[in-house]
Amino acid sequence: MTTFQSKINQTRNHFKNSDIDLGFRNLVDCVLDTADKTYYQKTIDLVSWKEQNPEDSDQFVQRSLSLLQELEQLTIAVKNEHEALAVIADLTKKYRRSSFEIGPINISIHSGEIWGLVGENGNGKTSLLRVIAKDLEFDKGTILFSPDLEQLHLYNQRSHLAYIPQRTPKWHGSLKSNLKFTASQYGILGEENELLVLMYIIRFGLWSFRNYKWNELSSGYKMRFELARTFLRKPKLLLLDEPLANLDVLAQQLILEDLKLMAASLSNPLGIILSSQQLFEVEKVADKVIFLKKGSPVYIDHSKEVQEGALDEADHVSQKTSAAEQKTILEMDIQLSKEELSAIIQSLPVDQIQFNGGIFIVHISKQACMNEVLQKLIDSKVRITYIRDISKSSRRFFIQNT
Repeated sequence: MTTFQSKINQTRNHFKNSDIDLGFRNLVDCVLDTADKTYYQKTIDLVSWKEQNPEDSDQFVQRSLSLLQELEQLTIAVKNEHEALAVIADLTKKYRRSSFEIGPINISIHSGEIWGLVGENGNGKTSLLRVIAKDLEFDKGTILFSPDLEQLHLYNQRSHLAYIPQRTPKWHGSLKSNLKFTASQYGILGEENELLVLMYIIRFGLWSFRNYKWNELSSGYKMRFELARTFLRKPKLLLLDEPLANLDVLAQQLILEDLKLMAASLSNPLGIILSSQQLFEVEKVADKVIFLKKGSPVYIDHSKEVQEGALDEADHVSQKTSAAEQKTILEMDIQLSKEELSAIIQSLPVDQIQFNGGIFIVHISKQACMNEVLQKLIDSKVRITYIRDISKSSRRFFIQNT
């Protein structure tokens, strides 16, 4: 079974499990992978039909599955799914008028991969993104891009290094006309311009808003517009600065889910680095995470464990990886005093109990004991609002020592 066929089967299962929205977004991704204008038009026709028949979900699913069956007969060329897009070695950036310095940064970014960039405000996240995007110069180290990027002229190279700032500029005219103009700037003309623009309008849930103007869109749909405009450029590396800011929880989840799906595109896989304060949401989709503290990096790999050797500059981190792996750190919102909580869990090897912004942070010098703590709280009939294991989450670096 090819990768494309596997993707087709996964999409079909979404529809069969009544997850129609996700199934359709996957279907659109499959159509985009074909790069075939015939199937672009069929998808657009399907959405137009849906607009005229909004209540007929059963027929919409059947039409979607029929299109999926047609796609299943195609052979799709799959690009390098794990190409090294950028290798950053010993990179540092200094600010002359202050003592602030970013780095040294040592990371490799591959296509299909999402990096989460987290840290408190003012710790260098935006500056690091702008350095990678070639908006800012750096002082030491190297950034080596993939061969096909390295050989491009700077202007064309930056076209493939797409940086979306937190506050995007206002535009005039309709959403669709702006996307058509963007596509034309990148050589997408004629019929392909119209079809591809409509495909990305569909892909990012903008169909009902295609004729809207800037001031008629919410923050969430403005971000979706920016993503659609950026993907028309077929970027290799997408750099997003706080894309979840000002979005509601549902919009955040949809944006992150879309980014995960788009990063794994078969026809145009890309690497993504996104900065955010929404730690838990980002960690759900990120393959790797960087935490910046005063410009100094703490790296968290796929298993969300801190790599040894990057800890000294982070005030909140006081132990090496080998020691940290033996600990459990729990965050909990419960209706108890610190003394009452301490009494309930006194039989466990508790190192520290912190009260941080109305939330308890409990450090226990053993692994995987969350169930034990939870059972003790239940036996004591404690009202639990929530409890979360943050032992391997970047959340633990935001904890203030009390």
